[in-house]
Amino acid sequence: MELKKQLTIVNKLGLHARAASKLVATASRFSSNIHINRNGQLADAKSIMSLLMLAASKGTELEFIVSGDDAEDALHHIESLINNRFDEGE
Repeated sequence: MELKKQLTIVNKLGLHARAASKLVATASRFSSNIHINRNGQLADAKSIMSLLMLAASKGTELEFIVSGDDAEDALHHIESLINNRFDEGE
Protein backbone atom coordinates (compact mmCIF):
# COMPACT_ATOMS: atom_id res chain seq x y z
CA MET A 1 0.00 0.00 0.00
CA GLU A 2 1.26 3.49 -0.83
CA LEU A 3 -0.12 6.61 0.82
CA LYS A 4 0.64 10.24 0.03
CA LYS A 5 -0.19 13.22 2.21
CA GLN A 6 0.69 16.91 2.24
CA LEU A 7 1.72 18.14 5.68
CA THR A 8 2.81 21.63 6.69
CA ILE A 9 5.60 22.22 9.19
CA VAL A 10 3.93 24.33 11.89
CA ASN A 11 6.51 24.62 14.67
CA LYS A 12 8.36 27.89 15.04
CA LEU A 13 11.86 26.54 14.35
CA GLY A 14 10.88 24.31 11.43
CA LEU A 15 12.52 20.95 10.79
CA HIS A 16 15.70 21.71 12.78
CA ALA A 17 18.02 19.08 14.28
CA ARG A 18 15.94 18.16 17.34
CA ALA A 19 12.68 17.99 15.38
CA ALA A 20 14.38 16.01 12.59
CA SER A 21 15.74 13.53 15.11
CA LYS A 22 12.24 13.01 16.55
CA LEU A 23 10.90 12.45 13.03
CA VAL A 24 13.68 9.91 12.30
CA ALA A 25 12.94 8.10 15.58
CA THR A 26 9.23 7.94 14.75
CA ALA A 27 9.77 6.84 11.14
CA SER A 28 12.31 4.20 12.18
CA ARG A 29 9.72 2.39 14.30
CA PHE A 30 7.95 1.29 11.13
CA SER A 31 8.97 -1.14 8.39
CA SER A 32 7.41 1.04 5.67
CA ASN A 33 9.54 3.13 3.33
CA ILE A 34 8.92 6.77 4.19
CA HIS A 35 10.05 9.52 1.83
CA ILE A 36 9.45 13.25 1.90
CA ASN A 37 9.18 15.36 -1.23
CA ARG A 38 9.87 19.09 -1.16
CA ASN A 39 9.70 20.70 -4.60
CA GLY A 40 11.06 17.59 -6.29
CA GLN A 41 13.79 16.99 -3.71
CA LEU A 42 13.28 13.58 -2.07
CA ALA A 43 14.48 12.77 1.44
CA ASP A 44 14.48 9.52 3.40
CA ALA A 45 12.54 10.10 6.63
CA LYS A 46 14.81 7.61 8.42
CA SER A 47 17.97 9.66 7.69
CA ILE A 48 18.60 12.80 9.74
CA MET A 49 21.08 14.21 7.19
CA SER A 50 18.55 13.68 4.43
CA LEU A 51 15.88 15.55 6.43
CA LEU A 52 18.14 18.47 7.31
CA MET A 53 19.00 18.91 3.60
CA LEU A 54 15.33 19.79 2.99
CA ALA A 55 15.82 23.02 4.99
CA ALA A 56 12.12 23.00 5.87
CA SER A 57 11.25 26.11 7.87
CA LYS A 58 7.90 26.97 9.45
CA GLY A 59 5.15 27.00 6.83
CA THR A 60 6.94 24.61 4.45
CA GLU A 61 4.62 22.12 2.75
CA LEU A 62 6.03 18.61 2.48
CA GLU A 63 4.58 15.59 0.70
CA PHE A 64 4.97 12.37 2.66
CA ILE A 65 5.07 9.19 0.59
CA VAL A 66 4.70 6.08 2.71
CA SER A 67 4.68 2.55 1.32
CA GLY A 68 4.57 -0.76 3.17
CA ASP A 69 2.45 -2.97 5.39
CA ASP A 70 2.25 -0.44 8.23
CA ALA A 71 1.99 2.67 6.04
CA GLU A 72 -1.30 3.88 7.53
CA ASP A 73 -0.04 3.60 11.10
CA ALA A 74 3.29 5.25 10.21
CA LEU A 75 1.61 8.19 8.48
CA HIS A 76 -0.76 8.66 11.42
CA HIS A 77 2.13 8.86 13.91
CA ILE A 78 4.15 11.22 11.71
CA GLU A 79 1.16 13.49 11.18
CA SER A 80 0.52 13.61 14.94
CA LEU A 81 4.17 14.46 15.63
CA ILE A 82 4.13 17.35 13.13
CA ASN A 83 0.73 18.68 14.23
CA ASN A 84 1.92 18.57 17.87
CA ARG A 85 4.87 20.79 16.86
CA PHE A 86 7.33 17.95 17.62
CA ASP A 87 6.27 18.24 21.28
CA GLU A 88 8.17 21.51 21.63
CA GLY A 89 6.75 24.25 23.79
CA GLU A 90 6.35 27.53 21.92
